[in-house]
Amino acid sequence: MTCGIVAWCFIRFRGTLSAMVNTTCPNCGNDAAPALESLRMTTCASCGTTLFIHDERMELAGEQGVMHEASMLFGLGDRVILPRGHFTALGHARYSYGRGVWDEFWGLDEEDMPCWLSVDEGDLVLQYALPTKRYPDVNRVPLLGHVFEWDYTRFTVSELDEASCVALRGSFQDVPEVGETYTFFNCTGDDMRLLSGEFWTGGQAWYIGHWHDPFEVRVERAA
Repeated sequence: MTCGIVAWCFIRFRGTLSAMVNTTCPNCGNDAAPALESLRMTTCASCGTTLFIHDERMELAGEQGVMHEASMLFGLGDRVILPRGHFTALGHARYSYGRGVWDEFWGLDEEDMPCWLSVDEGDLVLQYALPTKRYPDVNRVPLLGHVFEWDYTRFTVSELDEASCVALRGSFQDVPEVGETYTFFNCTGDDMRLLSGEFWTGGQAWYIGHWHDPFEVRVERAA
C-alpha cells in the first residue's frame, strides 16, 4: 500500500490568523473567514473559490489541479467514525506515484487534533505528524527491507517511491503545492503501526498511525 504524507512540498505559514486579517473574498466580495483560525487555505462558502490566507489578506489560490471524480468512501465535511475515535475531513489532496494515485484527507480528530486520513485501494490509515525531537535516527532515504528501532519497536521499510501532488480542494492548515515531487517511504512496525517518512534536500518529516479496515468504519455525511 502507498501512503506518503507530503511534508516538504508544503508552503509553510507561521503564526495564527488574527483579527487584522482581511477575510473578504477577492472574487465575490463576501466574507470568507475560515472555520478554524489555523487554516491557511480555504474555500469561500459563497462562490466556491479556493483562497490562500497570506500576508494578512485573502488571495486567489494558484494551480489546484483537476480532481477527477471517483467513488469514495467519504468526502469533504464528512465525519468518519473509526474503531478508536473519529475524523472530520476538511481538505482533500490527491497524489500520483506513477503506477496509480491515492487520496489524503487533512482534518481533525475527536479532540480537534490535526491529522491525515489516507485512502489507498480502499484501505485507510490515520496518521499524526511527529515533533522533530521524536524523529527516528534515520538520516537518509533507507533501502527497502531496512530495519531500525523507534519508540521501543522494530520497524521495517516496506515501501519506497516518489510521488507528486496532482490536485487539491477544501481547507488545509499547511498548503500542499500541486506539481511538487518528493520521496516517501512506509515502515511497518512489529506492533502493526505505520511510520511514514519523507525526505527532501535539507529536511525530513515523519508521521505515525494505524491502519483501519474500511469495513470497520462508519461515515456520517455532511449536512
